[in-house]
Amino acid sequence: PSPRLWDIAMAAGPPPPWESRPVQVFREEGFADKFVRKTRENPLVPLGCLCTLGVLTYGLISFQRGNTRRSQLMMRARIVAQGLTFAALLGGMAASALQAR
Repeated sequence: PSPRLWDIAMAAGPPPPWESRPVQVFREEGFADKFVRKTRENPLVPLGCLCTLGVLTYGLISFQRGNTRRSQLMMRARIVAQGLTFAALLGGMAASALQAR
């Protein structure tokens, strides 16, 4: 007669002990949570955005007051601030890609 399935299973040894592991619960990440997480990952990008916004605002105020020389200088500074922000963004992406390896 052929061995029964129960006999084969019992010949393999006793079953492993039952371990109850906590179930991982995921929650949806809101805008504020995501913003804080991304800011911690790469703090230079929000700082660059704030600098760009500040220079842009000051340039527009200078333009409105008729100070065209200062307005043009601020618009050039805005381009530099945007470039540095973009460089920080690319640097953060490269760093996280290398860290993932």
